[in-house]
Amino acid sequence: MRSQWNGPHYFAKIVTLLLLSAALHGQTYNNIYNFDGPHGCCSTFPQVLAQGRDGNMYGTAIAGTGAASRGNVFMVTPSGAQTVLFNFDGPHGSNPQSGLSLGFDGNFYGSTVNGGANNAGVIFKISAAGGTPTVLYSFTNGNDGGFPRTPPVQAPDGNLYGGTGSGTKFAIYRLTPSGAFTVIATLPALSQSILVLGADGKLYGTTQYGGTFARGTAFQVTTAGKLKILHNFTDATGGFPIGGLVQGSDKKLYGTTYLGGTSPNGGVVYQLTTGGAYKVIKNFSNTAPASGYALTSSLVQGSDGFLYGVCQKGGAGTRGTLFKVNTTGTTFAVLHDFAKATGWDPESAPLLHTNGKIYGLTTAGGPADSGVVYSFDNHLKAFVSVFVIWSGKVGASANILGQGFSNATGVKFGAGAGTFVAANDTFMTAKVVAGATTGPVTVLEPGGNLVSPQTYKVLPTVSGFNPKAGKVGAQVVVTGMSLKQATAVSFGGVKATAFTVNSDTQVTATVPAAAKTGKVAVTTAGGVASGPGTFTVQ
Repeated sequence: MRSQWNGPHYFAKIVTLLLLSAALHGQTYNNIYNFDGPHGCCSTFPQVLAQGRDGNMYGTAIAGTGAASRGNVFMVTPSGAQTVLFNFDGPHGSNPQSGLSLGFDGNFYGSTVNGGANNAGVIFKISAAGGTPTVLYSFTNGNDGGFPRTPPVQAPDGNLYGGTGSGTKFAIYRLTPSGAFTVIATLPALSQSILVLGADGKLYGTTQYGGTFARGTAFQVTTAGKLKILHNFTDATGGFPIGGLVQGSDKKLYGTTYLGGTSPNGGVVYQLTTGGAYKVIKNFSNTAPASGYALTSSLVQGSDGFLYGVCQKGGAGTRGTLFKVNTTGTTFAVLHDFAKATGWDPESAPLLHTNGKIYGLTTAGGPADSGVVYSFDNHLKAFVSVFVIWSGKVGASANILGQGFSNATGVKFGAGAGTFVAANDTFMTAKVVAGATTGPVTVLEPGGNLVSPQTYKVLPTVSGFNPKAGKVGAQVVVTGMSLKQATAVSFGGVKATAFTVNSDTQVTATVPAAAKTGKVAVTTAGGVASGPGTFTVQ
């Protein structure tokens, strides 16, 4: 049988494929802004970009020339128009390595390695409009640590949490909105990873050194300051984790190491459960560097389920790669080889914008060899992102980032409707209403609905039950709100063997054998709620 690739059409098809590949390559990666010195330069790790309520991205440059010699804060649009918002001056901080994080109030939060009252770095707040930032705290390089290299992140309790970069103490701190600073945990070594908030409400990060084998650690810390080392890194399975962690849709954590693995200087991509089970899913090699090696940044997960990241070195041009890998490590592809003309030495953490594109910074390259802001379009789906607070009762509000909100026609929490107010085309506040269920948040738009990668948990409430006492086998009617996803009802901690969901506001349960006098509780997909008073087992 003759192959379809034989004959005169063979070469035409090959040429067509090559041209298509080249065209796609040119369309997907763009250096949308070239740093030049006066507008900043030389972005290093982690230097994370933050998406603002206006859909633009905000970040920091660690250095520059002239007025920007101490670094700056900048804004860049998705199309590449850049504006310097503030040039650091020393008293307000100097040399920001952190990048920025977005706060509940729409302002941005970051840190500087140097400067401030004690030249040990500061934590600062700056608005999207720019101007002089507010210094929230100046480090002393004492018991508070100093020289922070990451931005603080805001947790659902409203406080900011972050780590100190180096100095006399390696610390995790809490900073209240009123400015009260507290060290809540002491780390074993330097951390340059941004803390990530897990679905369980705990914070996760890495230390670059330290641990049992002096090759770094991955840790978990509660907002109360309870620290747990989840993994001690080794040379054989990846060491020196500079980048932080990302929680995947499977609730597992994923990260990178700068060195180690099957090649001593290669680095790895790894998977880590919140319970501490560790697995390497991709090894990189400096002796076979086509895939890249030396990973300094965290990963992002696309709507296709793949993890996207960058290698600082290696690739076809030896100047770094942008890659994707699935969560099992069985599928891997280099998507872009960085080059001097369009940006190289990618050290900063990528940002997955809600428009579906990946944005990032390089340390060098571009016309001035001062680094670039790049975009990469791998045709990932646009989405909406629920900001930080991922649970609430009926009446609670959720802040949502996205696009196309000016034309939005509705919002859904799970399978139930919500109400919303769009502040602009890229930011809205949505409210949980009766009938909402636990699940992704969906914004309804004429051009196609946008879905959040996060699950929003609608918390149940129990307002009462009747009768207040009864024997085993008695029927008890439990009333409340958000009950239609009920999975269990218990009496004094003993689960009922039979119950019926009557509506979103009512469940009828049978008092089980061995039931105890105590609280009546309903468990749903969103959580557990117990009503007022005590049920008495007769």
